[in-house]
Amino acid sequence: MTKLSSSIATICRRGIAIVLGILVTVSLGACNPASFRSQAAQVPQVVFSIISDPKTFNAVLSAESPNVFGYIYEGLITENPITGKKEPALAESWQVSEDKLKFVFTLRKGLKWSDGQPLTADDVVFSYNDLYLNQNIPNNYKDSLKIGLSQAFPKIRQLDDRRVEFILPEPYAPFLDTAGLPILPAHILRKTLETKDAEGRLKFLSTWGVDTPPEQIIVNGPYKLKNFVTSQRVIFERNPYYWKKDKQGNRLPYIGRVILAIVESQDTSLLQFRSGSLDSLSVNPEYFSLLKREEDRGKFTIYNGGPAYGSQFISFNLNKGTRNGKPLVNPIKSRWFNNVKFRQAVAYAIDRQRIINNIYQGLGAPINSLISIQSPYYNKTLKGYNYNPEKAKKLLQEAGFKYNSKEQLLDSEGNRVRFTLITNSGNKSREAMGAQIKNDLAKIGIQVDYTPIDFNVLVDKLSNSLDWECYLLGLTGDNEPHIPNVWLTDGNLHTFNQKPQPGQKPIEGWEVSEWEQKLAQLTIQGARELDIEKRKAIYTEIQRIEQEYLPMIYLVQPYSLGAVRDRFEGIQFSALGGAFWNLDEIKISSKKLR
Repeated sequence: MTKLSSSIATICRRGIAIVLGILVTVSLGACNPASFRSQAAQVPQVVFSIISDPKTFNAVLSAESPNVFGYIYEGLITENPITGKKEPALAESWQVSEDKLKFVFTLRKGLKWSDGQPLTADDVVFSYNDLYLNQNIPNNYKDSLKIGLSQAFPKIRQLDDRRVEFILPEPYAPFLDTAGLPILPAHILRKTLETKDAEGRLKFLSTWGVDTPPEQIIVNGPYKLKNFVTSQRVIFERNPYYWKKDKQGNRLPYIGRVILAIVESQDTSLLQFRSGSLDSLSVNPEYFSLLKREEDRGKFTIYNGGPAYGSQFISFNLNKGTRNGKPLVNPIKSRWFNNVKFRQAVAYAIDRQRIINNIYQGLGAPINSLISIQSPYYNKTLKGYNYNPEKAKKLLQEAGFKYNSKEQLLDSEGNRVRFTLITNSGNKSREAMGAQIKNDLAKIGIQVDYTPIDFNVLVDKLSNSLDWECYLLGLTGDNEPHIPNVWLTDGNLHTFNQKPQPGQKPIEGWEVSEWEQKLAQLTIQGARELDIEKRKAIYTEIQRIEQEYLPMIYLVQPYSLGAVRDRFEGIQFSALGGAFWNLDEIKISSKKLR
């Protein structure tokens, strides 16, 4: 499932949507990292970090990354990022009917929640039917469960305590990806669907916020929440009821404690990693040469997984609607943003190769699609928009814009072309990218008011208030090209022309363009097609439309670089999974470090 990404390096573990998060560390507020190290003899642990506080501990309501759910939840199956194959998780096996319309999953015997209660097929049916498919619960997964032209959902029923049947209305190529959604506890959450607050909203929508006592959050993954201190740290401890064991019958995970420090600076992450208080670091290409020289002395290894999964882009607010009688976007600017030649001109004006050379030290590649570069569905023949400021100026003039004596760009009515660009603060590379985009667009007469803001504030603007003009951000990615929450017109990440989500204030005058409708139609067709070559042809057409109409202006993607302490055994680094995708199987090395 595609999610908004606050950063650009991959640190996920298997079993959830790809999490693009910065692995960083700080002094952990009142807790000294050295003190955590001193406890390692008693409890094997690993210290990571994330760039911002968790926004929620409710896995259904989460729409951003990084998040914590890969540590605490599992689904029926998972994807091995090394092989790309689906593997059993909570389900020990599954069977598919000959017509590809019926899937039966069989749960493992003896599964339990972190409170010791049995995990059964009832929890699976509850998670899908009552949570993910609940029309009163906005979530990032529902779009991926819509099937075919009818956008019908699968029918899900319990066969017995261990078996669940999914019946599809038609063949659906990405279905097994939806079988990896986190399963949540019915015995805890069912009652939250039976109660509403004073505003008529389900109690579930305010359940398991970041102020919830950790012991009340019931999970099924290798870890459970132990402690959360705002702006400081999140601590997880081993879930004693986790199902997985090694070949010798020992309960996993081997590592008993996971610590996430919360930091807003990549510079701090570098300093703390070099000091030895962090176990892994997503390597910013700017730091690559420095860290490469320190590998032996620092007792760590830098891994290169090639171009990172996911995407980075800028996007203009194309929403023409009004809320409470007020336009979401200034009508003057809305006319600019909705002019395709304006967007194409902006694309030609951005020097992507300069971003690669200066910001990523050559360790990156241009991207031309929302589909990840390493996906077999990525169209490598796309030419994209190579840097050409003169062509940008020509397109603008063709669209009715003009230049004054100071070479400032004006629209046909004499208004100075100026807009605000926002991105998430704390991501040094992305902040530098925004600064370059501001300078690049100044060369074609456009004034950009560039403003980095807190990630959670930015997400609220994109998904709730819709009060923004242009943003620079990224989306997570994987091998599957089906991205319905972006390309379906009512998708919750259709941010460039967002329709109100359930529970939000209505928008008057919301319009959908023909190319948006075409993208939605092709998205449905691509999901229905089971023949790989025919599927590729459909996604090639999607990428062609992306390039022509530019709802997102794609930039570059750095290489997936990760530095990991040599004290761990079992690291299998990949761009899709990062270094710790198999965290539950990784051990602290008993060998002497070099």
